[in-house]
Amino acid sequence: MTTTQRVQQWATFARTWHIFDCTWQNPFQAALTIRKHLMGLHKPIYHPLNNCGDHVVVINTAEIALPGDEWAKRVYFHHTGYPGGASWTLAWELHKKDPTMVMKKAVYTSMKGNLQRRYTMQRLHLYPDANVPDEIMSNVTNQLKHDRVVPTRLDHIDEETIKNFPKIMDYPENYVLK
Repeated sequence: MTTTQRVQQWATFARTWHIFDCTWQNPFQAALTIRKHLMGLHKPIYHPLNNCGDHVVVINTAEIALPGDEWAKRVYFHHTGYPGGASWTLAWELHKKDPTMVMKKAVYTSMKGNLQRRYTMQRLHLYPDANVPDEIMSNVTNQLKHDRVVPTRLDHIDEETIKNFPKIMDYPENYVLK
């Protein structure tokens, strides 16, 4: 076996750490990307009974963006196991209580049919902001691509860019906005 083949084989069997930024991402579309790497679907040795997935660190889960009026209409079910322990929580309420929970439930649901779903979820590391412990960040070697382009906020654009932006018309000096 050549050195190149040995490195390729090692890379195939090794657990890689990926990072995914959830800023302005739809959690249900992002969950499909995350699921692919958690389960090891991107590896040539994948098998449903083979535990070959990678670790995924998900940051900025507090900044997710649900489409349309999903914040007000999407409901999450929880049961304590005791009689009368059923509860339904709206997405915005759940997100307010725990900013990582909507993303966690989206990834868990996307792995439907996975026989090792509970153990696969142990390789998912969720953080509501970009503050990740150094011992976890030292393992990260890859960044997963966004599904959706994150637009630049207007308050983050410098004055020179705004000043040099082409204008359609110039308002007169005595023009008053109502």
